[in-house]
Formats: sequence, structure tokens, C-alpha cells
Amino acid sequence: MRLSLSALLMIACGTHAALGQAAPAERPVPRFEQLEAEIGAANAAPGPRTVPAKVVPVPADTTSPQFRTAVAAPYRVPAWNANPPDAAAWKALVDRLAAAGAAALPALREKLGVTSEAAVIGGVKAFVIQPRQMPEANRNRLLLHIHGGGYVYNPGESGTLEAILMAGLGGYKVIAVDYRMPPDAPYPAAMDDATAVWRAMLTMQKPQNMAVFGTSTGGGMTLALMLRAKAEGLALPAAIGLGTPWSDMTETGDSYRTNEWLDNVLVSYSGYLTPAAKLYAAGRDLKDPQLSPIYGDFAGLPPAILITGTRDLFLSNTVRTHRKLRAAGIEASLQVFEGMSHAQYLFTPDAPETKEVFGEMARFFDSHLGR
Repeated sequence: MRLSLSALLMIACGTHAALGQAAPAERPVPRFEQLEAEIGAANAAPGPRTVPAKVVPVPADTTSPQFRTAVAAPYRVPAWNANPPDAAAWKALVDRLAAAGAAALPALREKLGVTSEAAVIGGVKAFVIQPRQMPEANRNRLLLHIHGGGYVYNPGESGTLEAILMAGLGGYKVIAVDYRMPPDAPYPAAMDDATAVWRAMLTMQKPQNMAVFGTSTGGGMTLALMLRAKAEGLALPAAIGLGTPWSDMTETGDSYRTNEWLDNVLVSYSGYLTPAAKLYAAGRDLKDPQLSPIYGDFAGLPPAILITGTRDLFLSNTVRTHRKLRAAGIEASLQVFEGMSHAQYLFTPDAPETKEVFGEMARFFDSHLGR
């Protein structure tokens, strides 16, 4: 079966699309009068809310045709609920998905006019990704990208998807860190690698001309890197970009319940996220700010732009992070997209929503980075 670029990009983010499945039949909707009585009675006392079982339609009038396909897609298997029995099985799954994802990226780089070169920076494997035609305003600017994938997915080239989109749609030179991951290398290996690359980048460019960004795990690690750099006396970048950050590994937040089973990317925290968090933490307290940076001190952090969607399982993670940044006096822009599940802008490069996400982030960086 020949897969579309969109389907291959889904694989590049660490999952397989469940292709070719028939849409489930819609269940009958009870009359409002019946629900009014039943649900009203169930919620007559203070406490948890009871909601009726319901079918949530695809938002046809408020999303683009291209993006609507991603919103309507089935759950993404096998990765959303993966829980391999041992380290060898984890590595086999990760390697299989990474190979399939990386295969889609040369065509995307060509389409967006982007180059990618493997490098070793600060003793850490990385990729240098940049547009073939660099905008004049960005010639002295440099971004650090930290990829997502729940600390287990997207090693090597497969972790460069978001960096390619930023280079192609935003016009920036990007260094994408290929950090070590469990099961072979749990915490603090990933943070050690990200810190080593950031330290090396500080010898390449002025910090006021640089930004750090990432999605999901990459967003959480971006925040953790800011906390660690601050603690170690390293200069901070001029801005950060937090795509639906995994800022709290403790499953704390409203949308872990309200968007469970609605988000068609992560689906449920009880899927692969729970075992992945345990693999990465390796017994460490999940409230450690280097694992869950929401519990750290945000004072003095750079201006931040945050991206999420109305169906995102990590909507509350993103909202809580935004509120904590604001409470610390940090400039923070929260961008919420209609119908979007977790990190869904990465899967549809031709959709207006994806171009809007990277346009918003690129403009935010442009307004804060020096030249």
C-alpha cells in the first residue's frame, strides 16, 4: 500500500496511522428533555461532573479541509497505547517507527527548500537544518530544537520533522539535538545532552539572537532546560516556543479527563505515556522540576509562545504553564487552535493551521530576537 506524505508524517512523529478503517456508526442522540432530567439529577450535588455518552462531530465549518482529515482520523496505532514488555521490545518498536518516519523527510525537505546535515555539537549528536535561501533578517539568528516523542520515540533523523517545518515555514537555521533516550539512557541523559548542546551554541551566537523550541516532550524539556541553565548560570535565550508541553508528568490537570478519548493522538494518559514516563524517570519523583518543570521557579525565564488545541490531552498542561509564566511576570502568548488534538500541526504540513502555527512562532521569535 502506498502511503501519502501526510500518513508518512504521522509515522515520523512516532506513530502509525490506522488507515482504511470505516468510520463508526453514530449512536442515537437522546432527546434534550431526557438528558436534561437524567444529567441534571446526576449533577444536583457538588462534586465531580457526570456527562452523557456522546458522539463529538468533526468541526467541519471551523477547520480547513486539509486539517479536517487529521481531526477525523482514527486513533494512531500502535504507539498511542504501546507498552512493550522489555527493553528489547521497546527498542524494536522505536527503531521500526523511526525508520518509517525518516523515510518521509527527504521529500518534505525538498518541498520546503530545506537542507539537513548531521553534526556533533558539544559532544552530542545533532542535525543542522536550514533553508536554502536564508532570509536576511535571520542570518545571525539560531534556534535550538528539542524533539517530542514521550522520551522514547524519534531518535536520529526521525526527530527532525518539527525542525524542518520551522526552517521551511519560519525561515530559521535550526540545530536539532538527537538526545539519548530510555530504555538505554533514562534521566538525566536527555537533559545532559540538551544542556551540552545549548552550552556549545552559546559559543556560536549571542544568546539574545537565539531561541529554544519543541513540542510535547520537547516543550517540557525546553522548560526544564531553562530551569537548569538558570541554576548553572548559563545565559538564557531571547525567547522559547512551547508546543503543547509535557510540563507535568503526574497526570494533573482538567483536560487529562475532559479530552481523554477525544484527542486522537495521545488518546489517554493510561496509554503509552504512563510506561514512558516511568522509563524516563527511572524511579525519580515525578514532581522533580527537571521531569515536571511546572513545579519549578519560572522567575526570569524568557518570553514564551505556547501552542495547544481544544481537543489536546495536554491542553491543561499548556494552560497551567501559561498561567504560571504570567504569574511570574513573564510575557507569554497562548495560541489555542480549533479541533486540534495533541501536536496535530506536525502531521499536516500543507494545512493552513500548520502554516499558522509556525507563522505565529516565527513572528514571536522575530519580535524578540536580535539581529
